[in-house]
Amino acid sequence: MRTMRRLPPFPALVAFEAVARLGGFTRAAAELHLTQSAVSHRIRALEAHAPALEPVYRDARKAGRTPRCGP
Repeated sequence: MRTMRRLPPFPALVAFEAVARLGGFTRAAAELHLTQSAVSHRIRALEAHAPALEPVYRDARKAGRTPRCGP
């Protein structure tokens, strides 16, 4: 019997897409009508789901996807 892998939480994927496309948590939060903290929590949930993937990099002014997560 095959074991099914669990998918990441959908809200976390939506937040990741917005952060990657817009280049920051604040802009993603504005687009998603959430607080910056809520977006950050969703990204942390994604990182907890796949810790080896490291989907998002952060610095003082920007955030975005890491090279492991696409071009």
